[in-house]
Amino acid sequence: MIIYFILFLILSVAPVIWLNIVFSKNDKVLVNMPFTGLEFGKIILKEMGLKEVKIEKSLTVDHYDLKEKKVKVSEDRLAKKSLTAISIVCHEIGHAIQHHEKYRPLEQRTILVKSTAWISQLGSGLLMVGIPTILATGSYPLIKICLLLVLLSLLIGVVVHLITLEVELDASFNRALPIIKNKVPPEYHNACQSILRAAALTYVIGVVRNFVSLRFIWLLLSRIR
Repeated sequence: MIIYFILFLILSVAPVIWLNIVFSKNDKVLVNMPFTGLEFGKIILKEMGLKEVKIEKSLTVDHYDLKEKKVKVSEDRLAKKSLTAISIVCHEIGHAIQHHEKYRPLEQRTILVKSTAWISQLGSGLLMVGIPTILATGSYPLIKICLLLVLLSLLIGVVVHLITLEVELDASFNRALPIIKNKVPPEYHNACQSILRAAALTYVIGVVRNFVSLRFIWLLLSRIR
């Protein structure tokens, strides 16, 4: 049990550290860069004919809002002339392009997330509150039921993350990278590609976490008689 817990921590923390290193390394202001992240994004949207898509600052994480048709990126990135800024904005616009072109994996992910949201919320709630409470009562049948529900929510999470990974890789390398290669000087292409790779592989963290969590929950189930 302890080994899986330590493995879970390592696999959760290490990718986050790598992502931050890649983003920070390429986030220096370039005086010769002709546009900020926001200006770059507006140019792309205009050229792609995505008049209905807007760009605004994000209050949470960088993402594309399918419902509102908005590219939401941190205010700092929108205002900065850096490779990280333009690459992240371009990646999120990649999702807007997918949406416009009715990219099937994006639609599948959206439908799956909406239809299974209640199971994921139930599983998270049981993991955080329900199981500790039931453990205190010592009711093993109830504990098993709760663990099975948590297991189901984790399995759904794995499927969602795997579909998401395909969507993210497509947004980075099939949508954003060709645009960047056409707009940004060649000496920056490798750095931008690294940033796009990091942006896409953010979701690998979710896949790894869910796989390790599945094994952990399975071990708990096997020990409860």
